[in-house]
Amino acid sequence: MKKQNLRSLAAQAVEKVVEQGQSLSNVLPPLQQKVSDKDKALLQELCFGVLRTLSQLEWLIAKLMSRPMTGKQRTVHYMIMVGFYQLLHTRIPAHAALAETVEGAVVIKRPQLKGLINGVLRQFQRQQEELLEAFSQSEKRFLHPDWLLNRLKKAYPQQWQEIVDANNQRPPMWLRVNRGHHSRDEWLALLEEAGMSGFTHADYPDAVRLASPAPVHALPGFDEGWVTVQDASAQGCMTWLEPKNGEHILDLCAAPGGKTTHILEVAPQADVMAVDVDEQRLSRVYDNLKRLGMKAQVKQGDGRTPAEWCGEAKFDRILLDAPCSATGVIRRHPDIKWLRRDRDIKELAQLQSEILDAIWPHLKSGGTLVYATCSILPEENSQQIAAFLKRTADASLQGTGTPERPGKQNLPGAEEGDGFFYAKLIKE
Repeated sequence: MKKQNLRSLAAQAVEKVVEQGQSLSNVLPPLQQKVSDKDKALLQELCFGVLRTLSQLEWLIAKLMSRPMTGKQRTVHYMIMVGFYQLLHTRIPAHAALAETVEGAVVIKRPQLKGLINGVLRQFQRQQEELLEAFSQSEKRFLHPDWLLNRLKKAYPQQWQEIVDANNQRPPMWLRVNRGHHSRDEWLALLEEAGMSGFTHADYPDAVRLASPAPVHALPGFDEGWVTVQDASAQGCMTWLEPKNGEHILDLCAAPGGKTTHILEVAPQADVMAVDVDEQRLSRVYDNLKRLGMKAQVKQGDGRTPAEWCGEAKFDRILLDAPCSATGVIRRHPDIKWLRRDRDIKELAQLQSEILDAIWPHLKSGGTLVYATCSILPEENSQQIAAFLKRTADASLQGTGTPERPGKQNLPGAEEGDGFFYAKLIKE
């Protein structure tokens, strides 16, 4: 496939996310199959980058075009965005960015619009300085939808700008060293030998942050299961779950399986059941178990109806990585900003409380349940757990906050893990 098609593919991908509400993680892989290996990374960069800076690109189009593109010409709207993104945020030479974006109009069978795309991009180049100055004073400069910005300001009056800044960065690459093969320090030495460097995390004993991201197959022992790509904050779940050999442990909402395999690295003789409602995503749990040479019972099931998939069984420990808004992982999935709606938060909080109430009777007396989300919104986190503690007489909080402000909330940071929440609950 010709290289200039990258721009039209990126435009079509972004259009599917923004206009049709499709997830980029579903849209991008089939498109990447259409391009050469060396172009896959650029296609990803264009899609992620446009979604990260969408507010800015929309603002620029509104300033430079008297009326919006509609109907079948809508893809051209996104082609112009891809052009802006290259000129503003990549090292692609301006002449190449312009030429190949304009050429994309031919590929999407809109050759009559080549002149329009070229004109808008060249006008932007001429006015770039004053446009960017005006944008820096506009409300859109935070690159977040208004509803989310308002929620962050309310929840974090002192920190909301830092959170927004972190969300707008490229994410760090965190790894989890498989302690069954090497200690973290032993694996770090192997990484240095391979000409790369990494940093440890103060709180999470298996976590390593690469100084700069690398392809997984370049990492020492990746194919042998020595190391797994997993954000530091996601690894924090084990700090609170503390799985032990011989225990019956449930990983609920388990896909894609990163935490299932972490449980088995910490407690190789644990009897682990991994359950997820999404049958397609369960295939990735099997893949992860296979790569690491591990066994777990994997089941498709709804967290609200546990009797259907575990009968009367009770567990020593339960990890509930609850379905959530994913507002803590926006830097990894910038499409979240445009896929989520304000009304979703109430619906998600309702779903979380239903799962909590349904699964609690399946925890043994004296057992531990760790409730975790990759959200930073209180409705899904501290408020959720405070309400659960109020209505659940045999539940108590351990080591994570107070009954008034339950849980431990991580916020995304440039050299830290993603936004993540944990609450450790004990059954009396």
